[in-house]
Amino acid sequence: MTEHSFFLSPQGRKIAYNKTEGHGPGVVFLGGFKSDMGGTKAVFLEAWAKRQGRAFLRFDYSGHGESSEEFTDGCIGDWAEDAYAAISELSEGPQILVGSSMGGWISLLMCKQMPHRISGLVGIAAAPDFTEDSMWAGFDAAQRDELAVTGQVALPSDYGEPYIITQKLIENGRSQLVLRDELNLPFPARFLQGTADEDVDMSVALRLLDHAAGDDIQLTLVKGADHRFSDETCLPLITETVEDILHIIGE
Repeated sequence: MTEHSFFLSPQGRKIAYNKTEGHGPGVVFLGGFKSDMGGTKAVFLEAWAKRQGRAFLRFDYSGHGESSEEFTDGCIGDWAEDAYAAISELSEGPQILVGSSMGGWISLLMCKQMPHRISGLVGIAAAPDFTEDSMWAGFDAAQRDELAVTGQVALPSDYGEPYIITQKLIENGRSQLVLRDELNLPFPARFLQGTADEDVDMSVALRLLDHAAGDDIQLTLVKGADHRFSDETCLPLITETVEDILHIIGE
């Protein structure tokens, strides 16, 4: 079992991480909703980075994995703060962000908040604005009432126990939306999306592609790939995409 390191964020949260030393630009993996840094994609990327001698960082948002706090106390803004702190504290120079699902949203927030540190972006089944456009938009009247009265509602999950969605998560998400205003990606940006993804519809990827502004933005659709994007075809595609960006930026 891997021994994790920890640092204390400016907000006082204890964030677990694993850092691979190496040359830059570094690669930072940002995981999904209720996932952790021990997932298949993060570990696969780390192994690739070690073979390449490239700096690599993976971490757990607060309320996820080995980090402190309860999941139900967190929200998009908190997890974006964790990402900002991790990148600021644990990496040097330009970074390529690889964001999976919710991590795609968090990555886009980092592109807005610290553009001087970003040299490339890979989104894997990126799910920007999902608290508003998927969760809230999908709630029926009874669920919206339950959220207002109790402060939370349970949603079924294909990954285990139900997701507890809090009013804080929904309300804070509205202050973090990235598809309602200008979204500049002035570096190579690559979005990977499976056609059989039942959690993030292809329409989200197409909307993001249409909305984002930049000279080098591409979307790759993989027929039959699901939301995990972790089979023998998808995993090598992720590292090939990172290598493509490194080639473009001359690294």
